[in-house]
Amino acid sequence: MNSVAAHPYPYRFDPRSTALVVIDMQRDFVEEGGFGSALGNDVRPLTAIVPTVAALLATARGAGMLVVHTRESHLPDLSDCPPAKRLRGNPALGIGDIGPMGRILVRGEPGNQILPLLAPVAGEIVIDKPGKGAFYATDLHAQLQARGISHLLFAGVTTEVCVQTSMREANDRGYECLVVEDACASYFPVFHQATLAMLTAQGGIVGWKAPLAELQRALPPMNKGEAA
Repeated sequence: MNSVAAHPYPYRFDPRSTALVVIDMQRDFVEEGGFGSALGNDVRPLTAIVPTVAALLATARGAGMLVVHTRESHLPDLSDCPPAKRLRGNPALGIGDIGPMGRILVRGEPGNQILPLLAPVAGEIVIDKPGKGAFYATDLHAQLQARGISHLLFAGVTTEVCVQTSMREANDRGYECLVVEDACASYFPVFHQATLAMLTAQGGIVGWKAPLAELQRALPPMNKGEAA
């Protein structure tokens, strides 16, 4: 078992039964001109974590861990997007409307794609989710169970919405969860900090948090002998 110097106490896990879940690192949320900025948000806190998420992906891949990527996305006819969701936000530019990078949050559109630097590689799971949580209306739980996964590491955006929702869903399903605190972000830094505090309160009521550096110390690259 590996051990991370985490909060509120050490997080122990076996990389063979652990997956990294990278939430919604999509152009629509992270890049200027996407849905996030159309809602009036400053995307700079999100773009700032891209190198950290890239380093986290390299760490997980080097350790031979399963990697999962999610995209918040909808069918072209928006049949999986409740009206209450579509009507929130900027009335001039909402889900399904034409934006600078194609139709907002619609599958297959340029803005709905994961950032090229963080793109999935062969063998990694990609989940298109219509809701905030990675488990709602997806087969993620079944895919993880089929692979014997019991522990999850979380990263991505935004901390207080899709990352938190997914981690809470995972906790309810029995997964032991850790959020990599400097590999997730919010448009509102105060929300980021408050969410980390809520997730780890009361002795880790939802899970643990740790910075990437501590995870890297706990996850040395897998050598050829271990791979065999």
